[in-house]
Amino acid sequence: MSVFKAIRASAQQTGRVSTRALSTSIQEVSVERHTGNDLGILTLSLNRPHAKNALSCSLVHSMRSALSDIRSDATVRALVLRSSVPRVFCAGADLKERALMTPPEVEQFLYDMKLMFRELEALPQPTIAALDGAALGGGLELSLCCDLRVAGQSALLGLPETSLAIIPGAGGTQRLARLVGTSRTKALVFTARKFGAEEALRMGVITDMAEDAREDAAYNRAMEWAREILPNGPVAVRMAKRAIDHAGSVDLATGLDIEQLCYAQVIPTQDRLEGLRAFKEKRKPNYTGN
Repeated sequence: MSVFKAIRASAQQTGRVSTRALSTSIQEVSVERHTGNDLGILTLSLNRPHAKNALSCSLVHSMRSALSDIRSDATVRALVLRSSVPRVFCAGADLKERALMTPPEVEQFLYDMKLMFRELEALPQPTIAALDGAALGGGLELSLCCDLRVAGQSALLGLPETSLAIIPGAGGTQRLARLVGTSRTKALVFTARKFGAEEALRMGVITDMAEDAREDAAYNRAMEWAREILPNGPVAVRMAKRAIDHAGSVDLATGLDIEQLCYAQVIPTQDRLEGLRAFKEKRKPNYTGN
């Protein structure tokens, strides 16, 4: 059954719909479609409270199922990834489960987890991680797959794997280095240091920090970011994301060519013409994604 077919649609003035548990195979992940002024925003929530959202085989499977539906849904214009468990975003890998795995099973799990992370990173829609609480190890690596990261004042971040005699194994050494530089990444990984939201903002690990101290402050701030994205042309936003994603991996000349190819995709759209009409008529545009 599709993830979205498993959700009970119940429009409310607040712009949120009620949710229920998904099928038994993906009950550790819930999806909310927003309505009203927030139509087009989707919230994906981690819900494994007994293990602080630790990344298990079942949670990875649940995430991949949800991401598969989101990828092909053109009505989704922005995705917010959050935790429904208080004071924690994701505690990283489920080490208790991993201790019971054989070496080949560990290898398969890491392969599946990396696929899930890449699928999140490769979503065409803008993605925002709301870090209310701890995001350690694989939890921080998961957030690094999102386009933007917003942390609450209670957030605790870090890649502590070397303290367990392992290394970040789900992209942390690569994605964090691309974000804050190799020297700073080495310092954080070598020392297994944990740090708060203010320091994360100074280093560039996160995009924004929520100002109030409520448990869901990061989520509320992430929703504000999503609402800023929402009025803009969805095809243009997706093409901009595609072009920017290549910026750090190719030379400038190739990057400019990619930008031009992405720009070419918006030229024949009805939204581009609507934007010109709205500008001429001095009104807000009504973009449909066509």
